Amino acid sequence: MAMSGSYDLVILDLLMPGQDGFSALREIMRRRPDQAVLVLSCLTDPESKMTSLGLGADDYVPKPFHVGELVARVQARLRAAARPGTAMLTCGRLTLDVLHQQADAGAGPVPLSSRECQLLRELMHRPGAVVSKEELLARVWGTVPAPASNVLDVYVGRLRSRLGANVIVTVRYEGYRVGPE
Repeated sequence: MAMSGSYDLVILDLLMPGQDGFSALREIMRRRPDQAVLVLSCLTDPESKMTSLGLGADDYVPKPFHVGELVARVQARLRAAARPGTAMLTCGRLTLDVLHQQADAGAGPVPLSSRECQLLRELMHRPGAVVSKEELLARVWGTVPAPASNVLDVYVGRLRSRLGANVIVTVRYEGYRVGPE
């Protein structure tokens, strides 16, 4: 159903009878890259979390969980999706169409996943300013993953490969920025 229907949020368990959750997530994101997905799983190892987020999941809730926390995370995701804001951001030659979740760095529009769009939006709200990794993780992922997590680096790498290597600049030991200094 998640691969063919239109939903505000999909809650996906990684351990399903007869089906690999990672494969299901990969296929959902391949078919519907803008689909918001919250992974719910008893797999609590950092690799499972990083793999899920790296494949495009918006959040990861390990079991056992408190129902109130799950409801709060679902509500936060739905609020973020409905939050009004500037539909089009521009920074130099880079444009971001938040409504259609696509960016253009001069070579034509590129579709983005919801997480990629959120990350680029956070950077473009402050053109030229360095945004710390911690702030990006908190604002885009809603929580700070384990210190060894490279989920942010993976997403920045994805955006660079799709939009151009110089679109997002790494400021060593500080964070990332788009646009002029």
